[in-house]
Amino acid sequence: MDEDTTAPSVTRRWAMLVASILGAMSTTCAVSGAGFLIPVLHTDGGLSLAAASTLATFPTIGLMLTIIPWGAALDRFGERSILLISLSATVVATAGAAAASAAGLGYGVIAATLLLGGMVSAATNGASGRIVVGWFPPRGRGTAMGVRQTAQPLGIGLCALTIPVLSADHGVTVGLYVPVVMSVVGLIAVAVTVIDPPRSAAAEHGVEPGVNPYRASSFLPRVHAVSVLLVIPQSMLWTFVPAWLIVAHHWSPGPAGVLVTVSQILGAAGRIAAGRWSDVWGSRMKPIRVIALGAGIASAALAVTDWLSSPAAAVIMVFATVITVADNGLAFTGIAEYAGPRWSGRALAIQNTGQYLATSAATPTFGALIGATGFPAAFLVMALAPLVALPLVPSDPQPGEKVLDPVVGHPTTSSPATSSPGRGEDHH
Repeated sequence: MDEDTTAPSVTRRWAMLVASILGAMSTTCAVSGAGFLIPVLHTDGGLSLAAASTLATFPTIGLMLTIIPWGAALDRFGERSILLISLSATVVATAGAAAASAAGLGYGVIAATLLLGGMVSAATNGASGRIVVGWFPPRGRGTAMGVRQTAQPLGIGLCALTIPVLSADHGVTVGLYVPVVMSVVGLIAVAVTVIDPPRSAAAEHGVEPGVNPYRASSFLPRVHAVSVLLVIPQSMLWTFVPAWLIVAHHWSPGPAGVLVTVSQILGAAGRIAAGRWSDVWGSRMKPIRVIALGAGIASAALAVTDWLSSPAAAVIMVFATVITVADNGLAFTGIAEYAGPRWSGRALAIQNTGQYLATSAATPTFGALIGATGFPAAFLVMALAPLVALPLVPSDPQPGEKVLDPVVGHPTTSSPATSSPGRGEDHH
């Protein structure tokens, strides 16, 4: 495969980062947009809440089915071509969902197109992570990945601001246009800006090309395990805080929505700040360790203040929301740096799959727990996950560390870090 090994300008790097964000927002809208149709599907479409919620899960199921194969394709063929294929297919699939709705083909056909949309859109998360690690220098990658990680809250915010209003006023079909438009925007941005980073360099910390990083050390499995545990308080807060405010504390929907939106904006800013922190500190894992401790303390404090019915609980909820999402970009960066350009697609796909599965399992579990014991007990249980994750956080791999070559069965020493402007090595 041909590679453009010329280091792009700073402007071009940031243009590619913006394109990566827009591409990832396309996936967010394709996968999460259907959830914002639940009210109109229930009130106007005649579906029960259970049926409407089930319909909204089809894109997520599709994404989980294909995210690892898409990651393998990224490792084999590179970022640009796979992104163009994925986003083009996402445009077709999301347009198909809108067309099926407009033609009145029934919810079964709509569900099939939503499933397909999730399946074909799953390449963007891994590809955008690889672009950041491939084109940004080591001391700027954490910050750049933090910026990239704003795609999810931005995508959720876009859906929240548009789909409920459009679908309520004009019907389900018009609400389904939002993922179509976002996918077109993402496709154009990628086509105009993205070029593949070099793929010939060794991995960042101890894994030579051709070496399976999962057999080289326990670093990647430990990061995956930590991320699965840390996503539990994230999903708990994102899913149940609106109900906590409105049902348990009798807030009106307007102020509750404003507070949740503010929390999401601050959470996006927190991801960027954590990335910058990791660049300055020269470590991806040390900040994760601090964030895990902070998430456990904040979650426990939320449980106590809520049990005491303290007004401070709302403020602590905002702080907990911010700190529990701050680790995402750090783990993504560390995984891509360690796995290298020939394995990072699969490694990032495994990372996302684990988090999606944890979220899928945690949501009904915490729903049942809240119903049985109330919110304070659920917040307290939520606090255990980051505390369990704390001792599992691995140390930062060091350049030159010995790893096992799975082919010959002997230790190999990682290549020394290079200082190329397009693909430097990170000294942790």
